[in-house]
Amino acid sequence: MPTRPDPVAPADEDARQQARQLLAASHAALAYTDAQTGTPGISRIAFGRAPDGGPMTLISALAPHSAALRAQPACAVLLGEPGAKGDPLTHPRLMLQARAEFIAPDAAERPALRDHWLAHHPKAKLYIDFADFALVRLVPVAALLNGGFGRAFRLLPEDLA
Repeated sequence: MPTRPDPVAPADEDARQQARQLLAASHAALAYTDAQTGTPGISRIAFGRAPDGGPMTLISALAPHSAALRAQPACAVLLGEPGAKGDPLTHPRLMLQARAEFIAPDAAERPALRDHWLAHHPKAKLYIDFADFALVRLVPVAALLNGGFGRAFRLLPEDLA
């Protein structure tokens, strides 16, 4: 039986640019493995970029995905929203496979990350310094861009920088 060609192409410059545009989102959907049940879970999260361009979020320890990511840091983030018109599956979206790295409260990088986060998420000033909140880097492992009908690309971490 003949093998079919892979419908997912390696990233080209247009795909890289589209992925970077999607990474400018202020929120995303986070997929994780539940620490208690071992089953998948998904949450809406605040999303942003660190000063070095890497994806990050701010998470409360009260959220179920906090314990899940501490127990199993492998996760995925979905970025992109369907437009007001047309088939939602034809609108661009980026699935980022990542590893969550919690920033310790006393980490040397935390003040700069905090200030950067607040510059882009000013409402977080109300709670960012609560003891149960942590900044979390989402270190890219790989990504898949669906750029619209018939446009799918595999991206490497360096394609997202």
